[in-house]
Amino acid sequence: MVIRMKIAVIGGAGVRTVIFINGLLGRYKSLNIDKVTLYDIDREKLGIIGRLCKYVIERGKKDLRLELADTAEEAITGADYIVTTLRVGQDHSRVIDEEIALKEGVIGQETTGAGGFSMAARTIPVLMEYCELIKKYAPTAWIFNFTNPSGLVTQALRSAGYDRIIGICDAPSSMKFRIANYLKVPEKDLYMEFFGLNHLSWVRSVQLQGKEILGELLGNDDFLKSIQEFEAFDPELLRFLGYLPNEYLYYYYHREEALDHIFRAGTTRGKTIEEVNTRMMKELKEMDMDADPEGALQTFLYYMRLRESSYMSIETGGREKEEVKRGNLPIPDGMGYAGVMLDCIEGLQSKEGKYLVLSVENNGCIEGLEDKDVIEVTCKVSEAGIQPVPIGKVPEHCYLLIRTIKLYEKLTVQAVMTKSGETAIWALTLHPLVNSYSIAKNLVSKYEAAYPGLF
Repeated sequence: MVIRMKIAVIGGAGVRTVIFINGLLGRYKSLNIDKVTLYDIDREKLGIIGRLCKYVIERGKKDLRLELADTAEEAITGADYIVTTLRVGQDHSRVIDEEIALKEGVIGQETTGAGGFSMAARTIPVLMEYCELIKKYAPTAWIFNFTNPSGLVTQALRSAGYDRIIGICDAPSSMKFRIANYLKVPEKDLYMEFFGLNHLSWVRSVQLQGKEILGELLGNDDFLKSIQEFEAFDPELLRFLGYLPNEYLYYYYHREEALDHIFRAGTTRGKTIEEVNTRMMKELKEMDMDADPEGALQTFLYYMRLRESSYMSIETGGREKEEVKRGNLPIPDGMGYAGVMLDCIEGLQSKEGKYLVLSVENNGCIEGLEDKDVIEVTCKVSEAGIQPVPIGKVPEHCYLLIRTIKLYEKLTVQAVMTKSGETAIWALTLHPLVNSYSIAKNLVSKYEAAYPGLF
């Protein structure tokens, strides 16, 4: 007897949900999934995104069931897998977070910078409430957290005792995809070993059919300048490190460049996203989506391409990666967070398993960290569970940065849970991208003014 399963998406009005559904269409039968339920507090936006998702299913002539839930309890009940992808305060909160940080002369990026601190402080209490509902209505469900800052939020939820939560991010899988494309090899022939924290990780091994090729890649300037994740880094830095970096390490290794580029641009990534999303939703609201569903889908895809083409272009001083034109655009195959989640589900259902990069508890994986510290690492995922590959001792320059950011994360969690402004100031003081008590104090004061009751 085949058991059919349900996925619930909390934050289902997010624009990536359409791509998530498209990615699921190619795999839902093999994963024994027959139903997806979307829930979001923004009912109007959920209705629009829900209609696009239903059309994508009809367009593909699939029988996947899609429902829009009126309550979180309805969405969660009976779910086997739950995705959390929230933006507490919606897009404009990101604009506020980044602008407050920039006025203090520090990077406000929503995961790595001070903006990530503000977002985490708003988000953690809300996700705690959802996790309590999950414990009541779907106690055996796996929770895949894609809510930013993913590593910090996952740390908070794990520290609170929610032990069936996995942090997911599409940055490592996207990097592997692009490297395989550059080498013109199937992804399955490529093994990559990541270690660190979410948006603060390094690749210490790249193996092609069992042969180590990391040294060759680091010595190849064309490779380093051809891969999106590495093009903004000084190649000499990467050879000095001896590792391939997560692209968000750019904010640490080239901090002054990132700040200068943002100031020169006169805008932020948050503003760009807000403007694109506002224009997208305005057009979709004005369309008769039932009469012209393909036109609505193409409008959606055009704006999603605009988002992606400008990714990190402000911070790195780069140009948009492609000219985006309206037309017969394909739906992305869902490689992003959908791909990571579905790969994880596939692994959990198989004996042979697969290697994936996930945010999980350390449990002795990286030497010198506590067992309960959430890290981002390559894991073997199978029906036997999720097992991080042993990393052991890491170079001191990596270890010190990991330890510092992990302390910042845990202090941030403590500040949120105890409503302590003093602990919040201390957390930001220790953050390498702030590194100042007086700036940290100003940041906490301004974030509290923007979001009353934060601490």
